[in-house]
Amino acid sequence: MHDIKYIRKNPDEFDAAMKRRGLDKLSHKILEIDKNSRSEKNELQNLQEEANKIAKQIGEFMAKGMKDEAENAKIKSKELKQKIQDFKNNQNNEGEETSAELKNILSTIPNILASDVPDGNDENNNKEVRKFGIPKNFSFEPQAHFDIGEKLNLLDFEKTAIISGARFASTFGNLSRLERALAAFMIDTAINEFGYMECSVPYLVRDNAAFGTGQLPKFEEDLFKTTTGHYLIPTAEIPVTNLVAQKILKEEHLPLRLAAYTPCFRSEAGSAGKDTRGLIRMHQFSKVELVSITKPEESDDEHERLTSCSEKILQKLDLPYRVMLLCSGDTGFGSSKTYDIEVFLPAQKKYREISSCSNFKSFQARRMNARYRKTSSGELEFVHTLNGSSLAVGRTIVAILENYQNSDGTVTIPEVLLSYMGGIKKLEKIELF
Repeated sequence: MHDIKYIRKNPDEFDAAMKRRGLDKLSHKILEIDKNSRSEKNELQNLQEEANKIAKQIGEFMAKGMKDEAENAKIKSKELKQKIQDFKNNQNNEGEETSAELKNILSTIPNILASDVPDGNDENNNKEVRKFGIPKNFSFEPQAHFDIGEKLNLLDFEKTAIISGARFASTFGNLSRLERALAAFMIDTAINEFGYMECSVPYLVRDNAAFGTGQLPKFEEDLFKTTTGHYLIPTAEIPVTNLVAQKILKEEHLPLRLAAYTPCFRSEAGSAGKDTRGLIRMHQFSKVELVSITKPEESDDEHERLTSCSEKILQKLDLPYRVMLLCSGDTGFGSSKTYDIEVFLPAQKKYREISSCSNFKSFQARRMNARYRKTSSGELEFVHTLNGSSLAVGRTIVAILENYQNSDGTVTIPEVLLSYMGGIKKLEKIELF
């Protein structure tokens, strides 16, 4: 959500920022609605003054035995109270009376991009920041992860499709154990080395939570909605970030760093024909999410730190990757700046996204009304929110299967995971029912 006060003071600057997002000038329309909204605020004040005056008159009429006049005044008082309530129903989280129209338009406008985000139309204009590792030269033609898993009887799509349809999978034996091992390894590392606090959160959220992090109203088609009105989480970002919604935090508690391992559910609307085989693009997958809540002046440094935490997981797994700074046309709706971490997949002979680390600045905090109180002055200020995957577990399995495959079809377990795997060193073929 944008700060209307900023737009009032800097309309040209705001329009220039939105131009980078590919949008036409918006400030004139927004400020016109804002002007009308503030007129309504003045009207509300007038209504409240009139209601107070009539309340006083009712008492005077009753004291003088003027019953008819008192009854008429009560009717008018009831009408005024209803009008006042209608105005109050349009208040935003900051307590400033705002029309529903203004709130709606502000909630559908993307975040302002950071100054160092490169301009561009799509992923082809993203900027490589750094690389780690050298892709392995195989003495044989590397297989795709789905072929490896199916030949070992550890991964199934066909039977699972009968149960749930396309874009779902089942794993068996030590591949299922590998999934648990990866999740435990990522969470343990986040807690013990990176200073995050583990939390367990709901997988179902209400619309206000999805609105708070920016999934609603713009991306509703990407979510699974239940008959109760709840949404299945597409990422733990929603419930974890919303833990600070409507709260006033103490400055000494910042930065607040939280980590959660959850399943994620995505409708993959508009992805027909993309990654139709394998574990890359699923309706259900698991992920370890890192969330940071910071003071505004610390969020840029926290963004670099958060990204490095995700990178260190890949470094420990000895998987080659690169970090990409997303361009203006590829940066998400709510993000001010995003790094994508892409792992190398030998079968595709290219890098594919395995983590996305974003700084939302105060964009989500304004939607959630998440603030902190400055110790020195007692003033309230919106926090900055950040999140990133550490990592998408399914895609990490993809990377391990392809990068650690052997010529005999088996897969070597990365050394850092051996203790989590009970000493099992390879994924080998099993007999399946």
